[in-house]
Amino acid sequence: VQLQASGGGLVQTGDSLRLSCAASGRIVRNYVVAWFRQAPGKEREFVAAIFRGGGSTSYADSAKGRFTISRDNSKNAFYLQMNSLKPEDTAVYYCAADERLIWSSMTSSRYYDYWGQGTLVTVSS
Repeated sequence: VQLQASGGGLVQTGDSLRLSCAASGRIVRNYVVAWFRQAPGKEREFVAAIFRGGGSTSYADSAKGRFTISRDNSKNAFYLQMNSLKPEDTAVYYCAADERLIWSSMTSSRYYDYWGQGTLVTVSS
């Protein structure tokens, strides 16, 4: 599976962005797909995930109420809608996918086999 993330950019506090992740090579309908982010000098952290089949979702506390993860199986793609952005959301955002993950492992980056190249989101104050 190859993943291609896009949609990052420079925005101001309170703005919105929609990140996209296009998958190729395999159909990812039955994969767990997720977004992680890594700020300068910090470890990669979980943002949001959606379970296989487009069902249940999981969010980091920092993302709840502001971010929405979704998937479009007809386009073999998934998305992260980010609203009310804050300077602390500044990071490189990575999309990830895995076929075998179980629910309890979705928030851990080490269990994902496939990663996109990352897209930079910068939120100015």
